[in-house]
Amino acid sequence: MFRKKSLWLVLVVLALVFALAACGGGAQEAPAAEQPAQQEEAAPATQAPAEEKAEATEEAMPEATEAAAEEGGEQDLVAMGKELFNQNPLGTNAGCVTCHSLEPGVQLVGPSLAGIATTAAQRVEGMSAEEYIRQSITDPTAYTVEGFPEGLMPSYSDLSPEQIDALVAFLMTLK
Repeated sequence: MFRKKSLWLVLVVLALVFALAACGGGAQEAPAAEQPAQQEEAAPATQAPAEEKAEATEEAMPEATEAAAEEGGEQDLVAMGKELFNQNPLGTNAGCVTCHSLEPGVQLVGPSLAGIATTAAQRVEGMSAEEYIRQSITDPTAYTVEGFPEGLMPSYSDLSPEQIDALVAFLMTLK
């Protein structure tokens, strides 16, 4: 029991160290040889015990993104999403780029999001890629990618619906 708690403490400390290092404070990016451990492909997500989490997100799915795309155009929505992805901090939490790489096989604190539009469609049976990505942003404990600690990713509940739509639109371009 003590070892398990110690392991979790070490994982949390490492996650914080990576998050702080990613903030940079003007530091230069490490050369490719010094990048964190790489992962070829993220393992499938495992379902969290609470079934009601999936039901809660079903209500605000693709219609919001479609409406936002009609208002400002899909290109504007994607550009806004890319800007939000690279923003640090994002709301009251670390930005997406702090923990997620967009390069294939490069694992930071969380899984690489290279090809997320393709892999997200296969994560949870009966859930579209867009639905999975949206839920992962608003309720990150609903499904955890195998091999990553549960509860590490914060909920971005302080983002506006438009910001979430933009992030989803941008991530859906990563095929």
